[in-house]
Amino acid sequence: MTDRAALITELLAKTRWARWARQPLAGDASARRYERLTDHTTDDSVILMDSPPRNGEDTASFLRIAKHLGECGLHAPEVLFSDTEAGILILEDLGDDIFARWIESHPQDAPQLYRAAIDVLAALHNQAPPDGLQRLDPETGAQMVDLIADWYAPGADISQIQASLVTAFCEFADGPYVLALRDYHAENLIWLPDQHGVARVGLLDFQDALLAHPVYDLVSLLRDARRDVDPGLRADMIAYFAQGTQLPPAAVRGAFAVLGVQRNLRILGIFARLSLRDGKTRYLRLIPRVWAHLVDDLNHPGLAALRSAVLRNLPEPDAETLNRLAGANA
Repeated sequence: MTDRAALITELLAKTRWARWARQPLAGDASARRYERLTDHTTDDSVILMDSPPRNGEDTASFLRIAKHLGECGLHAPEVLFSDTEAGILILEDLGDDIFARWIESHPQDAPQLYRAAIDVLAALHNQAPPDGLQRLDPETGAQMVDLIADWYAPGADISQIQASLVTAFCEFADGPYVLALRDYHAENLIWLPDQHGVARVGLLDFQDALLAHPVYDLVSLLRDARRDVDPGLRADMIAYFAQGTQLPPAAVRGAFAVLGVQRNLRILGIFARLSLRDGKTRYLRLIPRVWAHLVDDLNHPGLAALRSAVLRNLPEPDAETLNRLAGANA
C-alpha cells in the first residue's frame, strides 16, 4: 500500500464511510484521482477526490468556488467532508450521466443539454465573481500559450504569435470579466433531468476558475477537444448565448474566435506535455481536432495577422509531428 493510499484509508476509518466499498473512477489530465464509495446495504454513494498537495493540487480553491456556485443557485456537488491539508474531499455523487455519455445514447437531446449549459453561464455571469482570481487579460492570455514553445514546437519563435494575440485580445476579448469555470465541457457536466432549471446541470472540475470574457466558457463548451460538436448546433448555440446574455452577436463571434485560438494553442502545449513528460500518449489522438478548431477560428476576418503568425511558426500535427510528440513512449 502506498503512503497516499494508507493516508486515505486512515482518514476514512474515522468517518461514516469507513466500511463502504471503494471503486476507482476514470481520472482526468490532472494529478487528481477519484473513487466512488458505496454502501451496498442502501446503494448510497459519494465521491472521494484525492488531490495530493505535493503535486500542486489545491482543494481550498475547489471549496471556495463550490461555495460560490452554490450561492449562485448552481449545482456544484455538496462537500460532505474536507481535509485541505491532506488534499482529501468527500463529495455528493452526481451520478454518471455526463453530457458526452448522455448525448451519445440520446443524440436528439443535444440541443436541450447545450442550451441548459448556456443557461448556467448566463446565470453565473449575472453574479459578481469572487475576489482574488487571476484575470485573463490580453497579456496573460498571450503568456499562457508559452507551453506550445516548451512542448508542442520546442524552439519555435512564438513572439509574433503572442504579439498578434495581444492585439486580437484588445480588439475582441478584453472584458467584461466574469467568473469562467475554465474546463466547461461535455465530460465535466452531468445531466440531472429530475432537477429543474439550471440545477439540471451538475458542475465538476472548476477549481482552476479565473476571470475572463463571458465567451470563454462558451468556447470550452463548443470547441470541445474530446468530441465533435455539429457545426450547425454550434452556430445555434452561439446565437442562443448572444440572445441569453444580451451581447451583440458580432461581438460574441469575435471573442469566440480569439478565445478559441488562445485556448487551443494552450491545449496543444498541454497535450504535448502530457505525452512527452507524463507518458499519457492517448492525448495525441485529440491533437488533430484541436488543430482543426484552431484553424477554423483563425479564419475570422479580424485575425489575419494572427493566422499568418500561427501557420508560419507552428507545424501541423501530421504523422511526423505526432510521432515526435510520442517520443520515447511510442
